[in-house]
Amino acid sequence: MNYIEVALNVEPDYSEILVAELGELGFESFVETDEGLLAYIQEGDFDETELQNIVAKYLELTAIAATWKSLERKNWNEEWEKSYEPIEVGNQVRVRAVFHKPDPAFTYDLLIQPKMSFGTGHHETTWLVMNEQLSLPHQGLAIMDVGCGTGILAILGAKLGAVSLLGFDIDEWAVENTVENFEMNELSAETEVFQGTISKVPEGKMFGGILANINRNILLCEIPTYIQHLEPGGWLVTSGFYEVDQPDIEQCAIENGLKKLRSNTRNQWATVVFEKAKIE
Repeated sequence: MNYIEVALNVEPDYSEILVAELGELGFESFVETDEGLLAYIQEGDFDETELQNIVAKYLELTAIAATWKSLERKNWNEEWEKSYEPIEVGNQVRVRAVFHKPDPAFTYDLLIQPKMSFGTGHHETTWLVMNEQLSLPHQGLAIMDVGCGTGILAILGAKLGAVSLLGFDIDEWAVENTVENFEMNELSAETEVFQGTISKVPEGKMFGGILANINRNILLCEIPTYIQHLEPGGWLVTSGFYEVDQPDIEQCAIENGLKKLRSNTRNQWATVVFEKAKIE
């Protein structure tokens, strides 16, 4: 499937809010430019009317214009690779592409081949989840990465001591990219990646930690299923939703027996960490 590249000419002050708006429409990755913003979405998910509605909304506030074109897969990759910059989480995690030199100042060096899958680290929610992972136990655990994207959350999990990784995504290119990134990082953990949803995870397969950076609606639907695969005392990190949606996520998790440990926000996006009760 091809991707659509949307070029938005707009003042820099509006970039963050436009990323949030376009993320709700299914846009997966973004690149800031001197003129404004480039946004990428799978061709089948692109809705011209929805995009024009957003442009019309912001025309009341600032000068804005949008153009778009279809990109073949290889061309999309070339554009993304040219603009990809390393991502840093505090002074501990650095996510870099293979063409960037390593920086020994960081504790955890994560390698990815930046492609068209979501989760390269630039999105607020990916950063939020990685930041939470740094203070969660991983040593000796089996970890599940729901909607794995590039697989960097699982990769960080392995570097933090996880011994087993399961990742899955509905996008075949995300699955392909995750496998490639697992191999590049030479992980010692056992790994499995498949195309599909939580419904394909075998009944009774359990995890000490679950990473679910998806979106509000999927989380509300699937949290009860995640809990069935979570070991007593295990943790669940949820993200992919706005601050205004956080109460709904918390209510769903708590009603299904989880305990909230903490939450965090970044530019209107949120993450919440839960724990499953231990067996007395």
